[in-house]
Amino acid sequence: MRVLRWDEERIRRGSDELALLLADTVAGGASVGFLAPLTRAAADAWWRERADAVAARRLDVWVAVDDTARPAGTVSLALPDKPNSRHRAELVKLMVHRRARGSGLGRLLLATAEQAAAAAGITLLHLDTETGSPAERLYRSAGWTRAGTIPDYAANPAGELCPTTLYYKRLVPAAR
Repeated sequence: MRVLRWDEERIRRGSDELALLLADTVAGGASVGFLAPLTRAAADAWWRERADAVAARRLDVWVAVDDTARPAGTVSLALPDKPNSRHRAELVKLMVHRRARGSGLGRLLLATAEQAAAAAGITLLHLDTETGSPAERLYRSAGWTRAGTIPDYAANPAGELCPTTLYYKRLVPAAR
């Protein structure tokens, strides 16, 4: 499995395949901001909007591709635009296709984003995830610190309101 940083053009060219990954993630029950069923067109449009955010330097996206060069997972860092928050970023949309779950790909994507953030001088990452989800176990095992839980924060793919847990991780910036 190779993890590559995708630029605006690569995301636009690959938005259809990324849409399949997003739709599979939602169909598999992961709470990544969408309700089921998620249409391929809606997922494709969402990814095309991400390309705009990458072009504006508000988002960095990494995609894990399998031996067939199809996306098997992705992770992104949302970068703040305020001068007082340039030291931090939000880890968003860590997704692993159901065919690749349990292979360590989530951990690889997480480590890739953390290393890139440290290399960019970011010293604090934060995220939110559905309380009790498999992702929550991943973050805890990777050294993230639980900051708290918010009840009824977002609907899961089935439309039921669920709590979310906030996490953060301090990073040591890479030597330049």
